[in-house]
Amino acid sequence: MPSLFDPVNYGSIEAKNRIVLAPLTRARNTKEAVPTDIMVKYYADRASIGLIISEAVGINRAALGWPYGPGIWNQKQVDAWKPITKAVHEKGGKIVCQLWHMGRAVHSQVTGTQPLSASATKYPGQLHVYGGKADSEIAHPLSVQEIKSIVEDYATAAKNAIAAGFDGVQIHAANGYLIHQFLGDSTNLRTDEYGGSLENKTRLVKEVVAAITDAIGPERTGIRFSPNGEDQGVSIANPEPIYLDIIKFLNERKVAFVGLRESNPTSNFSRSDQPKLGNKFHEHFNGRLILNQDYTREEAIKTVEEGNADAISFGRPTIANPDIVEKFKRNIPLVEWANEIKYWYIPGTVGYTEPPPSAETN
Repeated sequence: MPSLFDPVNYGSIEAKNRIVLAPLTRARNTKEAVPTDIMVKYYADRASIGLIISEAVGINRAALGWPYGPGIWNQKQVDAWKPITKAVHEKGGKIVCQLWHMGRAVHSQVTGTQPLSASATKYPGQLHVYGGKADSEIAHPLSVQEIKSIVEDYATAAKNAIAAGFDGVQIHAANGYLIHQFLGDSTNLRTDEYGGSLENKTRLVKEVVAAITDAIGPERTGIRFSPNGEDQGVSIANPEPIYLDIIKFLNERKVAFVGLRESNPTSNFSRSDQPKLGNKFHEHFNGRLILNQDYTREEAIKTVEEGNADAISFGRPTIANPDIVEKFKRNIPLVEWANEIKYWYIPGTVGYTEPPPSAETN
């Protein structure tokens, strides 16, 4: 019977425990999407976690619309990631780079270009820009040639990640971003080879997976999904056939791991009454399965012990608890920062590598 604290491999990546750092956008990079020095400490402080999944990292300029988010499309960015991955490795940790294209969920004030998506749809509501928020814009529907170029950019970004010292990559195919937009009924209105049928809607994710596994090997490749309910305006009326088809392809490509953000009827981040698909992934996917969404320590231990997942990822609790593994082992209550949310996406060390003012503990 496996334990949450036992070693596990994700393809070629050997992790010392089954706790995973979920990708957390923290916005401590430069406007040019270059990682900064304070990120070295942030990631190294969490190296006791079995596998670190980096914050989402843009594959090109048009892909990255989060103010002060990171990129991996040029040499300056690659060089800036190197001391971060080195620091994690020196502390015995493993880290993969989450590759991100936000699709329509960007604003031209940040990217400098019109948002891109499967079809000419619009993100629901406002988007983050420098200094605040702005109303979303209608997306440019990608041409087939533009799609092929983006697939190439994914492969280049994966190779750049390995050059930067990452142990592998995770493809971000969740949370209402570009790949998810191609899967969605509400966002993919195309009538060409990328729209309409199940086969066509899954074409982009399969092409990206194929390009990346060819570029760096399937043993260093993972992918993330959020298959339940509506996510940032992207909805799939009947997700099970879509994801079973994708799983079959992932198995053919020998992809090492899948991260799954499950639905939760009470969550503020992924509220849905739609049935979870974790059991379907567990039944059909041949690689490692990482589950995520508001797991408690006890739920995580039970889920792994019962064999329903290979690992559990934690996001928000790790912000104030870089030592979450030791606290879970010893059953020590986690620290809570009272005004944590205020400091998620602003520059500086406060709320990042040091507690915010008036931080509280339990």
